[in-house]
Amino acid sequence: MQEPRSRYHHGDLRASLIATGLELTRTGGPDALRLREVARWVGVSPNAAYRHFANHQALIAAVAAEVQDRMAQGMRKQAATDHVESPAARSVARLRGVGLGYVGFALEEPGWFRLAFFAPGDVERPDGRMPPPLTLLHEALDDLAAAGVIDSKRRKGAEWSCWSTVHGLAELAIHGPLRHLPRDEARAIAERAVDDIIAGVLRP
Repeated sequence: MQEPRSRYHHGDLRASLIATGLELTRTGGPDALRLREVARWVGVSPNAAYRHFANHQALIAAVAAEVQDRMAQGMRKQAATDHVESPAARSVARLRGVGLGYVGFALEEPGWFRLAFFAPGDVERPDGRMPPPLTLLHEALDDLAAAGVIDSKRRKGAEWSCWSTVHGLAELAIHGPLRHLPRDEARAIAERAVDDIIAGVLRP
């Protein structure tokens, strides 16, 4: 970002604070988000910011929720299955798209990814909802069961196996030994991991 500037005049200050929080965390992750710093970038006093967010944690929660929503939007696009006719094949394709969309977002937006799931403290969404990326995973697995691809026993708890696989791979690609790989190689590894975990979920 450039030097702080007065970007707020009249309107929705809360939205301006969140938008600035998104800019700061896109490259800096959760460590870059401080309420007074955000107020300085927006061009208002800390007291004005505190009227909308009681403390630092409240701002983190609001910005992290926005990131999770954006992440879910990208995952939905990756999981689009309009071109697949068979309900069974469509449900498998949807689960694969959800997994690849998760890792893809982490690769493209590592700062936001850290904020969405590694924000300091016990941060919960202001609306109290389950994180939308996890909701999409639940829905994709429910589709598998509804299409008869897996039975109820295989469905139960499968979200944790799937989520830990893509989440762990995202961590390896951002902070671990895969971080120096070209993007296309990291994506190829992600495809292998997602296909392997789906094969495990589908195993009779």
